[in-house]
Amino acid sequence: MTIEHDLSRIALQEETLRFDAFDLSTAWVLGKLLHDLASERNLPVAIDITLHSMPVFYIALPRSTPDNSNWIRRKRNMVLRYFRSSYASTLRLEQQGKTIEHNGLSSADYAASGGSFPIFVNGTGCIGAVTVSGLPQREDHNLVVEALALTLGHELHNLSLS
Repeated sequence: MTIEHDLSRIALQEETLRFDAFDLSTAWVLGKLLHDLASERNLPVAIDITLHSMPVFYIALPRSTPDNSNWIRRKRNMVLRYFRSSYASTLRLEQQGKTIEHNGLSSADYAASGGSFPIFVNGTGCIGAVTVSGLPQREDHNLVVEALALTLGHELHNLSLS
């Protein structure tokens, strides 16, 4: 698929995958679902949910690495900077032929890599991010989107990247 197609689909995901309310119980449900999906598939990922810069869920599954937590931090920083999924920001940079450094950001603190998605609450805006690290960036992104769609009761086939 083209970058334009993926950016269009991600914009739909970001518009659709919004909560009416999100609290610590919701974070647990979403985090546990991500854990269960990743465990069933034997995926070597780490999972993080952060609200208002407060970590509320974190788990590292077998075969994940210490590097995953740093990737999570850097991808999450992209979301909290731009209020867009890290994959959308990455694709936009690629489309423009730029790097994060062109935007005055340091790769030590920001990662142009998919896998982090904003937690939007209707009427409030972005209150945090849910992030997965350990797979290729498109797969990290897709896993997060799948869990959000399931949590919110949306049909995944209407939202997934082809």
